[in-house]
Amino acid sequence: MSENGIIFQEGINPVSKFINCFFIGDINGKPGLTLVSSVLKQYLQKYEIDVCIANGENVSEGKGIEEKDARILFDLGIQIITTGNHLWDRWTAKALLAKERNILRPLNYPKENAGNGFVIYDLKEKGKIGVVNLQGRTFMQSIDDPFRAADWAISKIANETKVIFIDIHAEATAEKMALGWHLDGRCSALVGTHTHIPTADARILPQGTAYITDVGMSGPYDSVIGMKKEVAIRRFQFQTPFKFEMAEHDVRICAVFIQIDAETGKAVKIEQVIFPAF
Repeated sequence: MSENGIIFQEGINPVSKFINCFFIGDINGKPGLTLVSSVLKQYLQKYEIDVCIANGENVSEGKGIEEKDARILFDLGIQIITTGNHLWDRWTAKALLAKERNILRPLNYPKENAGNGFVIYDLKEKGKIGVVNLQGRTFMQSIDDPFRAADWAISKIANETKVIFIDIHAEATAEKMALGWHLDGRCSALVGTHTHIPTADARILPQGTAYITDVGMSGPYDSVIGMKKEVAIRRFQFQTPFKFEMAEHDVRICAVFIQIDAETGKAVKIEQVIFPAF
């Protein structure tokens, strides 16, 4: 059922205990970090958020994540940071992953890499939530199978909680959608990141998994996915590398609010958040 852009699951027990989740799509550079810093508190209060998750693979100058920026995100009230392929653009990421368990790297990179691909976070009286970070393979690095990695992670997390949130960092919409259908009813939410373009398909799948193909970028939209337009155009025209230059203007936050039944692990509501609106 849909009302004013908010998707509800029908037939919900009115006495159920809910976990309110807020997920912020790819925070891109200083512009994205500045806007998130200025508006996040109001969203945490508005939705009475229990757990806030953000993709931070581009937070440090558009490439990777440094400890100082991770600390800013944690201090804002973000409990868990997911990442993706650009995590590895900074060598310091390996030490950061070893130090901070709540910064995740995609689970399906070879296990010898530093860091963890999922975490079980304790929400005290609300219970626990498992958060999984995966990366797609279509048009991206040839890494391990995200479908089998998801199956494995869910089998481990299910021993402690039915509430499972997944960030699938992937290029191809079809790969994200296929994973959503593969996991429907076995995870509470599966949200897509990486393309930096918000999609208009937020919904709850038939078996209770909240889904959106891509949450979108939290960063400058007067750009080509965060890069200065002129630089991106030259890259396409000349087919040779040009220095990455971060754009600065028309900054927006893209996120989703997802409410989950703590007892069943099923999503009961998903709402797309874009500020300022397009």
